Amino acid sequence: MCKITVYFHASRLVVTAEKGCGRSVSSGEELFRVGTADDKSFLKTAWRRTFRRRLKSWYAGGARDLPWRRTRDPYRIWVSEIMLQQTQVQTVIPYFERFCAKFPTLIDLAQASEEQVLQLWEGLGYYRRGRQLHAAAKQLVAEKNGAIPKSRQELEQLPGVGRYTAAAILSLAFDIPEPILEANTIRLFARLSAMRSEASSSQSQKWLWSFSESILPRKEVGEFNQALMELGSVVCTPKSPNCAACPVADLCLARQRNLESKIPVTRPRVALEKIREAAIVICRKQRFLLRQCGPNERWSGLWDFPRMRLEDKQESAVADQIVDGVRNLTGYTVCPGSRIKTLKHGVTRYQITLDCYEAIITSSRRKTDNQTPHRWVRAGEFSGVPLSATGRKIAQHLVAHPTLET
Repeated sequence: MCKITVYFHASRLVVTAEKGCGRSVSSGEELFRVGTADDKSFLKTAWRRTFRRRLKSWYAGGARDLPWRRTRDPYRIWVSEIMLQQTQVQTVIPYFERFCAKFPTLIDLAQASEEQVLQLWEGLGYYRRGRQLHAAAKQLVAEKNGAIPKSRQELEQLPGVGRYTAAAILSLAFDIPEPILEANTIRLFARLSAMRSEASSSQSQKWLWSFSESILPRKEVGEFNQALMELGSVVCTPKSPNCAACPVADLCLARQRNLESKIPVTRPRVALEKIREAAIVICRKQRFLLRQCGPNERWSGLWDFPRMRLEDKQESAVADQIVDGVRNLTGYTVCPGSRIKTLKHGVTRYQITLDCYEAIITSSRRKTDNQTPHRWVRAGEFSGVPLSATGRKIAQHLVAHPTLET
């Protein structure tokens, strides 16, 4: 393991690394202000020893029973870590269990179609995670007969695997001493050290990785990393942290200074851009038209009703935009009908109002530049197709209101 030395000098934190360490930390580099020169305790050996002991005891007595904690299988740990990215634990549990039941091994996943993978991922969001996991499985089967590497450098070469995911797989599955840094531990470490700089800045990230490495125990690293994430998830929460239940509250500089609500320092949220879109329900002979979203579209690989952004929000112009949009996407010319439903949802930086319109086909299909795969599906067949989140809501509405079928 590369040795990192962290100390205070003139009220500034200094990080040094051994020569040839291969890290992005310069020897003696001053990063940012963390506490003051009087706050050296959290960097001392005694502090780290106390922290580890209390954390281990707390975790042993109150850790949640989560399905991915009952295994050391690197494949299942990998699946859980990908699913848990930007997604709450309780949301992930049923998806994880269904996914592993359908694809119990990495080879099973590699042999599946992308549509099968996306169907099990439907509703979990951030679908690129599922596609990358699938691609990585196929790569490992092709290059390593399905074996998962025990090297962080090799793991990071796989689609969708960054430093954290690689370190989590190695420490949780193989007990390899790798530090971790994700949303929960970033918050925990920032409060422990009373970090007043923006936690996502490059300098802060360097120090946080170094701190995470400096507190690793010599053994049972996987359990220790699990305990760190558990503490951040259930006690050191983003809002109103439960300091009274924290086993290391008296070791926390933010707690000592009543700064829990102000740390970590985050970037101001960007205001959401409000846009309007239309989804078009086209029914012919009791079958509905669906198209597969293209590689550069929002729900790449999933199926959806023809959808387009409404640039001109005047109702008098909506029909023309729908006709042009459907023709460009599918090749069909349609006559728009009435609006049957309105949905509101958010995607990345957009707040979307989605109006759903009926339409009938008025001419045969012709080839277009934007043409993507399409299919005609009966209402009873929607459940077997991986749909976008709002596409699923529209489908459910159609099933509940069969009178819409023509």
